[in-house]
Amino acid sequence: MKWIHEGITDVFFDLDHTLWDFEKNSKLTYQKIFTDHRLDIDLDTFLEVYVPINFKLWKLYQEDKIAKEELRYERLKSTFDALKLTVDNKLITTLSDDYITHLSTFNHLFSDSIETLEYLAPKYNLHIITNGFAEVQQGKLKNSNIDHYFNVVMNSELAGVKKPNPLIFQKALEMAKVKPENSLMIGDSYEADFLGAQNVGMHALLFTTSDDYKNVNSQVIKELKQIKQYI
Repeated sequence: MKWIHEGITDVFFDLDHTLWDFEKNSKLTYQKIFTDHRLDIDLDTFLEVYVPINFKLWKLYQEDKIAKEELRYERLKSTFDALKLTVDNKLITTLSDDYITHLSTFNHLFSDSIETLEYLAPKYNLHIITNGFAEVQQGKLKNSNIDHYFNVVMNSELAGVKKPNPLIFQKALEMAKVKPENSLMIGDSYEADFLGAQNVGMHALLFTTSDDYKNVNSQVIKELKQIKQYI
C-alpha cells in the first residue's frame, strides 16, 4: 500500500476541513455571536441554509469572482434573506466582523489530527497550504496548539492567488526548498487540493468521507490516520 513512500520528504496539509474541524468550530462561533447580540435564531435552521450558501460563495472567492469583504457580508445577508429574517446591514457587518474575531478561539481538531501529526513529524517536514484568510488561519494554528508542527504556512493572501492556481503550490514548494516529486499534499477539496497539487507534479491524497469520488482517479482517505498506509 505504501505506493508513494520512496522519495517523499515533505507533507503539505490543507487546514480547514482537513486538520481543523471547521464545521464544529463555525457552529460554536455562531452560537456565541447570536447569544452576544441576543438574536433569537434557531442555530440548526440557520446552518442548514447557511452552509450551502457559504460553500457556493467560497467557490466564487476561490475563482476570484468575488472579494473577501463581499464573501463575508453576502453569506450572512443571503442566509437571513432566505430565512425571511429582517436584519439591518449594520448588524450584518458587525456579525460578520465578530465571526472572524471569534472563529479562531474555538479549536476543535479532527479526532486523529494530533496522532497523525505526531506520527509524521519525526519523519517528514510538515507545511500548510490554505485558501483561508491569513490573520484567521494563523490564529487557528496557534490557538489549537499545532503551529509548531509546520515549517511553511502558505496562504492565498501571501501567495496572491488561491488553490488550485499553480502559483500558490509553487511558492510553498520554493519556501520549503523541496521539489514537487518529493512532496505530498493532503486536503479535502478534489479541485483545489488534489488536482491543484497534481498539476504541479506533487503527490496527493484526498481526505473526504463523501462517496462522490468513488469513480474518480484519486487516492482517498476517510480518516487522517490512514495516511500511515501510504507513507
